[in-house]
Order: sequence, then C-alpha cells, then structure tokens
Amino acid sequence: MKICGREIKVLGRFVRIARLEADSYHFVDNPDVLLNALRRCGTRIDLFTFMQRLLDRSPKFDYPVEWDNLAAVPISRFDQWWAAQIRDKARTKARRAQKKGVIVREVPFSAELVKGIWAIYNECPIRQGRRFPHYGKDLETVYREEATFLDSSFFIGAFLGDKLIGFVKLVIDETRTQAATMNILSMVEHRDKAPTNALIAQAVRSCAERGIPYLVYARFAYGRHQRSGLSDFKEQNGFQRFDLPRYYVPLTHLGRAALQLGLHHRFVDRLPESIVDRLRDLRNAWYSRKFQGVKEPA
Repeated sequence: MKICGREIKVLGRFVRIARLEADSYHFVDNPDVLLNALRRCGTRIDLFTFMQRLLDRSPKFDYPVEWDNLAAVPISRFDQWWAAQIRDKARTKARRAQKKGVIVREVPFSAELVKGIWAIYNECPIRQGRRFPHYGKDLETVYREEATFLDSSFFIGAFLGDKLIGFVKLVIDETRTQAATMNILSMVEHRDKAPTNALIAQAVRSCAERGIPYLVYARFAYGRHQRSGLSDFKEQNGFQRFDLPRYYVPLTHLGRAALQLGLHHRFVDRLPESIVDRLRDLRNAWYSRKFQGVKEPA
C-alpha cells in the first residue's frame, strides 16, 4: 500500500510489522507525518520500523531504538579503494575476471537485460545452502521485480562476450549519500572468472564517479551470526560494519506488548549461535539430498 507517497509493506499475521518497501534503501526523515498516516490508514499495523541512513549514526528520534548494521565501504576515489581499502585476494580476483575476458559496464534497464537476469536466476535452485527464492520465476515476474525503483537505481552487468553472467542493481538514497545493492548475483558456471569481484569494483567506480560516498552491501552480520563466508567476502572487498539505529514504533496495544516481549524478532534470531549453526548444517544437508547432482557456489 502507498502512504504519504511511500510504498509500505506489512509482514506478520499475529504481530503485523510495517516498513518501507525500500527499507535500508530509502529512509524516513519526517517520521511523525508518516506514523500519523499509518494510524489512520484503515489497516491494522502493530509496529512500524525504520532505520537511519549512514550519515546519521547517532539516534535522533525519540522512539524505541535497537541497533542494526550495514556493510558499507566508504568511497572517495576508485584508486584509493583499489590501492588501500581492499585485500590482495579481492584485487587478484578482480584482475582474474579481466584476464578471462569478463567485461563489466553499466547497462540500461531493458527487456534484454531482464532476460539475462532471468537466466541467472534459473541456473541453480540452491545458493548458500538454501533454496534460492528467485529460481523458477517466469520472465514476466522477473521483469516486474527488477523494474522497481528505476528512478533511483542503475544496473551493472558482467559480460562474457554477449552473455550476461552477473549483474548488480544499485539503489541510491534520496540524499545521494549511499547506494545499496538490491540484487547482486553471478552464474555458478562462471565462478572461476570471479565476475562478482569485477561487479563490486565497477560499483565502487560508478559511485566514485557520481560522488556517492558510501556503497552498501546489505548487512554485515545477521542476528546472532556474526561471521560467515559472505561477511569475509565483504571484508576482503573493503566493506566495514556500521551500526545504525533502527526504530520500532508501537501503533497498537499489541505492538507495545510485542515490543516488550521481543516478539518483533524472528524466533531463530533469539537462538544461541551454536544452535543456529547446527540448524543451518541440517538445512544444508536436507537441500543437498533434495537437489542431488546440483552444484552451488562455495
């Protein structure tokens, strides 16, 4: 639904939690106006959550606050990032992509681009040990999803000849101070050519050329799980953890109770990390049996 010109999504059955459709890409600078409109919208919303942008790392609103995090790389010049901010392994992989013929460039949104993205999505049903949610989607659905936020986003493609083997969609916030990866993915078949590293390098270059001081790649840590292969990849490419205020504003009595009891967080996020790791191993084993013979990225 649209409130005050913003697309809002509401999740949850028992406790209904609303956030911006572009949460962590777009931000709320005047929350009072939006909150009043949410209370009057006619849809039950128990909690509304929003995050501050990277330039505002100290709480500035008088609402219940918790700490969230983003993985971001500060950008001044591309040469500075290349020479001093990334590790040798990431630099070597970006060079490998070039040596193996991978070309990266900004590309306009088009039916041809979407067709290439659709092929990447439908290459493999599992990624990072879990079912890949985009696998099996039809071309029309992929087009509709990739067409979101076109007025504030741009695409970068990694090509081997004429074939798209990887892409990233970046969304720029309203103040043009940060650009965040909404999607970044490469083909499993071409992992040896390190297209994702080449995409990160071009994303940094594109942000530097636009004068955007931060490139954001989702969260650095999720729940209690502080380290992973993905966080290591981000760190190798110069991304740092930035802790940011996230607000949870109760709009109903149920919302206030849920906030006090911690029901606004997923159950898995409240489990000890050792148990989460064990559950993750069991999930990976189950998917490995279900999709025998299917290889996924390491």
